[in-house]
Amino acid sequence: MGSLGKPSQPDRVGIIGAGVIGAAWSARWLLRGSDVSIFDPAAATERLVNEVLNNARHSWERMGVAPLQEGSLTFANSVEEASEGAVLIQESIPEDVGAKKNALNQIEKSAPASALIASSTSGLLPSRLQEDMNNPERFLVGHPFNPVYLLPMVEVVGGDRTSDEAISSAIQFYEIAGMKPVHVRVEIDAFVADRLLEAVWREALWLINDGVATTHEIDDIIRFGFGLRWAQMGLFENYRIAGGEGGMKHFIEQFGPSLEWPWSKLTDTPELTDELIDRISEQSDEQSGHHTIRELERIRDNNLVDVLLALESNSWGAGLSVSTLRDG
Repeated sequence: MGSLGKPSQPDRVGIIGAGVIGAAWSARWLLRGSDVSIFDPAAATERLVNEVLNNARHSWERMGVAPLQEGSLTFANSVEEASEGAVLIQESIPEDVGAKKNALNQIEKSAPASALIASSTSGLLPSRLQEDMNNPERFLVGHPFNPVYLLPMVEVVGGDRTSDEAISSAIQFYEIAGMKPVHVRVEIDAFVADRLLEAVWREALWLINDGVATTHEIDDIIRFGFGLRWAQMGLFENYRIAGGEGGMKHFIEQFGPSLEWPWSKLTDTPELTDELIDRISEQSDEQSGHHTIRELERIRDNNLVDVLLALESNSWGAGLSVSTLRDG
């Protein structure tokens, strides 16, 4: 294997898988000026990728960071073709270990020796995915969040045989893309973000299962309440403020004992019976079914852009990622 070298703006990026995540990855890199070659065998691939790209263009134009020159987009006919000549290959196929291992094997057949290979998996261990690779040292997880072209967070996770050089290169690549990479230093199932999300998801399922709240009510509680705080300060900084002048120590002393109260059911999950699945689906349809998915995406993107621009005007949090894109 050749040296990964010092990362600069990648002139060519390969994307394997053009679902929600893969299509959005291609949009971020194209708008950043890199050429993208993407492969997905689905018949609707070209239409879906271009629809996502149009949403991304709209968002970047609203943020005032649209590029003078986009990269070129190529729809490849195979994994190998999409990987040829790429500096970075981002695998984004469904969460199936066997399928991902097979894709990684195909990528290695044609990817340059110096190419970095990353998986968008949201929870599969990189050590398991890389175990059959010829050059596992250049493989890692780069787990993003949807929509990838707007949300800057990406978890970078190495496996047992991932090199320090690969981790460093990935972090620099993602920073070039205007993202906020966080190195998850301990390899753990579902990494950090999805473990936090799953805790909220499990409790929400119980609240619906027990008839306490509907999907609409739970979403309103999040988006009109603590979600607004989380968007700009996260969890611990908000709780530090909640502790008043006594800070985090006072907050923990005051509210820590409540952790022993039976408030949540995080150690258990309701059985996902057909009845519960139907109830959740029906409530969700009633809540949001009057919008198409593309309409919901545009509403989401417009809201995110406004939040990002507001944070940028205050030089705070995720707004700094917009400044990075604006400064080139």
